[in-house]
Amino acid sequence: MIKSNKYLKLVSELKETLWINEKQKPYLRAESIINIGTERIDDAEQRLNKFAPLIEKLFPETRLSNGIIESPLKEIKNMKRKLEICNNVQISGNLLLKMDSHLAIAGSVKARGGIYEVLKYTESIALKNNLITEEDDYSILAEKKYKNFFGQYTIQVGSTGNLGLSIGITSAALGFKVKVHMSSDAKKWKKDLLRSKGAEVIEYNSDYSKAVEEGRRISDLDSMSYFVDDENSINLFLGYSVAARRLDKQLEDININVDDDHPLFVYIPCGVGGAPGGITYGLKTIYKDNVHCFFIEPTHACCMLIGMVSGLHDKISVQDLGLDGITHADGLAVGRPSKLIGKMMDHILSGIFTIDDYKLYDNMRSLYETENIKIEPSACASFQGLAMLYSSEEGQKYIKKNGLQDKMNNSTHIAWATGGSLVPEEVNKTFLETFLNK
Repeated sequence: MIKSNKYLKLVSELKETLWINEKQKPYLRAESIINIGTERIDDAEQRLNKFAPLIEKLFPETRLSNGIIESPLKEIKNMKRKLEICNNVQISGNLLLKMDSHLAIAGSVKARGGIYEVLKYTESIALKNNLITEEDDYSILAEKKYKNFFGQYTIQVGSTGNLGLSIGITSAALGFKVKVHMSSDAKKWKKDLLRSKGAEVIEYNSDYSKAVEEGRRISDLDSMSYFVDDENSINLFLGYSVAARRLDKQLEDININVDDDHPLFVYIPCGVGGAPGGITYGLKTIYKDNVHCFFIEPTHACCMLIGMVSGLHDKISVQDLGLDGITHADGLAVGRPSKLIGKMMDHILSGIFTIDDYKLYDNMRSLYETENIKIEPSACASFQGLAMLYSSEEGQKYIKKNGLQDKMNNSTHIAWATGGSLVPEEVNKTFLETFLNK
C-alpha cells in the first residue's frame, strides 16, 4: 500500500505533507449521505442554553457570559506577517484566531463536546428519576441533594488530557464520581489538576487507544457507570458542532461575510477526530461550499490522514506504517482514528496537513512574541495549514481547482486554537524555551 500511494509513502518517511481529499462532494450531496440534520445541532444548542443557569452557578467564571461557554475570535495581523516572513509567502485575506484555548472551565475545545455530553447525560438521569421536568429551571441541580443523588453514578473517559479535563471538572462539580483513563503522553499538570478537582486518574504505560479501550471495558462492568467514548460519540460530535453557530454570529459582528466571493478557510488540529469533525460539520451546514476545512496532524501521529487516504479508517494505525505515534503535541498523540468521524469527513473535508514537532514550539513563540497570546504547542499546529496552503504546490492546485484564484484577496482564514489557558505558568515558560532539531 505504501509503495502504491505517494501520500502514504511521504508520511511513512515523516515528511510534511498536504493531502487533498478527492472524495469531497458538493455539500448538498454530502449532507444527504451523512444524514445527521441541522435539527440535531439546534437541539444541542438549545440544551446548552437551558443548562446555562446551572453552569453559571457551578462555575462563577462564566457569570459575565450568563453561563454560555464561548471563546473570543481575534484578528492576528502581526502573526500573519510573521508567518509570511518565516515561510517566504504572501498571504492574502485576513487571519483570525478562534481562541478555544481560552474557553471557560476546561481551557480547550473539549469544553464544547465534553461538557455537552456530561450535561446531556445529567439531564437524562434527572428526567428518568423524576428529579426535574423539562419545564424546570435546571440550575436547581446545583443543590446538594441532587449532587448526592448523582454521586451514585460514575462517569469515565479515556483521554490524552484535554477531554479528560472537561469531563472530569464538569462531572465532579455536578457530584458524579469520575475516572479518567490517561495515556502515557498525558502531561503531569493535567493529571494533577484532575486529581485536585476530585477525579480519579488511572495511568497507562501505553497510548491513547489503550486508555480508551481499558476505560470502556472497566465502565462496561458497572451498570451505574457511563463511558464518554471519544472515538464514537455522536453527543460529543453535536456539542462541537454548535461552535459553528457561535462563530457565525462572531463573524457577523465584525462584518466578515462568507459567500461565493468571500471564501472561508478553517484549520483545526486533529487527534482522534471528534472535535475537528464536529466543528467542520457545523461549519458546512452554515456555509456549505464556501467554507474549506482542513485538519492538521503531527508527522509522527497522522492517524486521520492515514485512515482517510487508505480508506481503512479505524482499521489502520500509524504503527502499521512504521510510525511511533510519539509527538510533543500530546492532545494529538493518537494512533488510530475515529471510524465515525473519518467516514463523515470523506464527504466534506478539504484536506489534511502534517507538521513537524519543532514547528509547534516555533509557532508558539511567534504567537507570543507578535500577539502576546499563549496557547499550548498542539494548538499551534493550526498555523501549518495557512502556511502550506500558500507555499505548497498542492495548496495552489487546490485554490485553482476550486476557482478561488480571484477570490483569495477577499478570503478569511481561521486558525483554531484548541487549548492552552489552563497550562501552569512554569510549564508555559518551559514550552517557550523548548527548541527541537529540525
